[in-house]
Amino acid sequence: MSQRLPAKIRSSRATMNDVAALAGVSLKTVSRVINGETTVNADLATRVHAAAAELRYRPNFGASALRRNDRRSSTIAVLLQDLSNPLSATMLRAIEEVAAQRGVSVLGGSLDESPEREHELTTSMSRHGVDGVIIAPASHEHHYLALEQQSGIPYVFVDRPPQNLLADQVLSDSRSGSADAVRHLIKHGHRRIGFLGDSTSLFVAHERHQGYVHALTTAGISVDPAIEARDLRTIDQARDAVSALLATTTPPTAFFATQNILTIGAVHAIRDAHAQHRVALIGFEDFLLADLLDPAVSVVAYDVGAMASLAARLLFERIDGQRPAPRHFVIPTTLIARGSGEIAPPKTSGTSTRAKAAGTTARRASTSARPKTGRG
Repeated sequence: MSQRLPAKIRSSRATMNDVAALAGVSLKTVSRVINGETTVNADLATRVHAAAAELRYRPNFGASALRRNDRRSSTIAVLLQDLSNPLSATMLRAIEEVAAQRGVSVLGGSLDESPEREHELTTSMSRHGVDGVIIAPASHEHHYLALEQQSGIPYVFVDRPPQNLLADQVLSDSRSGSADAVRHLIKHGHRRIGFLGDSTSLFVAHERHQGYVHALTTAGISVDPAIEARDLRTIDQARDAVSALLATTTPPTAFFATQNILTIGAVHAIRDAHAQHRVALIGFEDFLLADLLDPAVSVVAYDVGAMASLAARLLFERIDGQRPAPRHFVIPTTLIARGSGEIAPPKTSGTSTRAKAAGTTARRASTSARPKTGRG
């Protein structure tokens, strides 16, 4: 092997030229070894591997993609709302499992319900040469991605549909699932059912509110905006909204929360009022340990992993060159009755709940502020 390279060169990121110089071989030989060609002389291959190990050389797959005939980078992007949210984390994990079977890496990003960040990340991923993108969008206008599609980058939408863009989409049956939850509460005797909703600008939030309204009106129950709390984004916002509603003159006897973070906030508020065995609750989207609470939390669930895996398969079909018309899949929901959604309303007005909730609200107002928690 030739003489060692100067320390100044070895301290920077090694290149194929550095490996060739240290191994005493040509750049073409290094390229053939790095790319796994089996026709290279065994002694030369050993020298190249030894030099690469000493220099801690790592191949630049972005540059490699430019030399490949198909120009693929073997990476895809997954852009969700909040990767720290258990639902988003489950999605990302399921996509990674499908990608790993193909030797593809996954780049993840959180959009934080920001259209500006969505634009930034989709542009960044395109510049990094990803082969495709799975996205739960924050914006309501996606025509700007048409140029990316035309350049060969396929997009698959999950949880929320594309607007002004033809693309594959995989959604949950939000409207039907929400109606099922509210009908379940009505079946158990409730007529004042509080609503906890996400941002009113979101497609999913709108669909779940429509399911709530449909179930009430078809049962002959008037919709009361006074017991609806919308545009909630955090556990604490949901907690405060439920505490305030429980402290009213005629509080809800049940609540329907439209996503997991809001359900957790509702659980806190109802327990703050010591009303967990008197006030019913059903949440949309399951969450960790929901089945271990007392009472266990009834939820409308759907197979998040199946949604994400299907989205990944659709994306790889596009990457492989398949060009079917844009496809639309809906993942069904299931109501899981665990206890909290089966509590009957009190025979009299909720005076005791109201008094306890008011006392709890007063006590909480004197405590220090809690850390804020967001959703995905």
